[in-house]
Amino acid sequence: MDKNRLRTLTEPFKIKMVEPLKVTTENYREKTLKEAGYNTFLLKSKDVFIDLLTDSGTGAMSDKQWSGIMMGDESYAGARSWEHLESVVKELTGMPYILPTHQGRAAERILYSILGGKDKVFISNTHFDTTRANIEYTGAMAIDIVCEEAKDNQIDLPFKGNIDLLKLEELIQQYGSVSIAAVIMTVTNNSSGGQPVSMANMKAVRKICDNHGVLMVIDGCRIAENSYFVHHREKEYSHLTYEEIAKEMLNLGDAFIMSAKKDGLVNMGGLLTVKDEALSVKCKNMLIISEGFTTYGGLSGRDMEALAIGLKEVFDKDYLHYRIRSTAYLGEHLRAKGIPVVWPIGGHAVYIDAKKLYANIPVNQYPGHALVCDLYLKGGIRCVEIGSVMFGKYDENGELIPAANELVRLAIPRRVYTQSHIDFVLDVFDDILELTEKAEGYKITYEPPFLRHFTAHFEPINL
Repeated sequence: MDKNRLRTLTEPFKIKMVEPLKVTTENYREKTLKEAGYNTFLLKSKDVFIDLLTDSGTGAMSDKQWSGIMMGDESYAGARSWEHLESVVKELTGMPYILPTHQGRAAERILYSILGGKDKVFISNTHFDTTRANIEYTGAMAIDIVCEEAKDNQIDLPFKGNIDLLKLEELIQQYGSVSIAAVIMTVTNNSSGGQPVSMANMKAVRKICDNHGVLMVIDGCRIAENSYFVHHREKEYSHLTYEEIAKEMLNLGDAFIMSAKKDGLVNMGGLLTVKDEALSVKCKNMLIISEGFTTYGGLSGRDMEALAIGLKEVFDKDYLHYRIRSTAYLGEHLRAKGIPVVWPIGGHAVYIDAKKLYANIPVNQYPGHALVCDLYLKGGIRCVEIGSVMFGKYDENGELIPAANELVRLAIPRRVYTQSHIDFVLDVFDDILELTEKAEGYKITYEPPFLRHFTAHFEPINL
């Protein structure tokens, strides 16, 4: 398609099936949010109008994927659908040992339980929530060292998802290479505003890992979206296709973890691939114990067939152009309204700086969570806080150690919502702007020991 003709942002697909959405009143939403303990994760989906909680597993599959589902081979061992998936993943990653899992965190648990343990250290540009939880559950330490420029969420730079190379060298020297379980590169960098990682940064990390004998893991659930940014922002890669860029980047890793529910364009699935045979044997043994046999790993044949197709479709240039531009459309228009968004806009989501938007709410009253609740109350929009609810810790006195940022993520499901849905979201933010002086904070009334944001209960401070 001639991009010069795309003056109006247009979906490069047409709709064959529709799902009705429930329109509710604010009074109704006040009741349902209270019943959910003021936690949007605990809402029923039927009570949500626009669901931007996550882009994980929430996308719409294509006609070819649905056709592939009908061809799924459900044999327990050696299924045709496994052979199809294995060949696609081997071609994409350049890695010989492929393990399917039911989702990304299962792949994380397998690999990091083998590599981790007490006195082990994992270093990343930014660990996401499940990654950190799986690492810390083993007794290991997870350290984030995103590049310095990422700490200014308004500066306009092309690769704010990069890792800080100087700090990486310092940490390896500090802890010793034997103690470093792995360097994990998350692409795109979800917790840092969905920002991309450059090929130059990945190659530099590869060189550092080689110099110190350290394993390099690529968490690439959004590898296609990252490849789009590399193509358009690193001049030396402008002549390569998105898929060619992804192959070159993934081949730099010793292992690859993917929640296929993102750029795999499926509703369930994950991948773990490794280069080392001895490590693959350990992973396979863990896979068989916890997920299933090595040729299905917790997935049905139809899941594997749909994933094999999705991993090819995701690199379509028209799809990726629409995907990145439609996300940017929301972010650019929010910024024009005066909403403080993380800039530049990332690939899969728009991130709002709730600390700036709700400046009257102190961090120990969770301004990000307050914004999440207000978006649901005002418009039936569900999203997620990425701040001190998700990442905050407590000191020895039980006082909150806040997260580095107080963000709210509006994650866009793939091929689900139309332009008018996004325009509706923009309209709701007009109501949010009227609340900025009088918005109220929240307190936690119940929390679990890990991943508290999923099941914690809250109350408004002035309830």
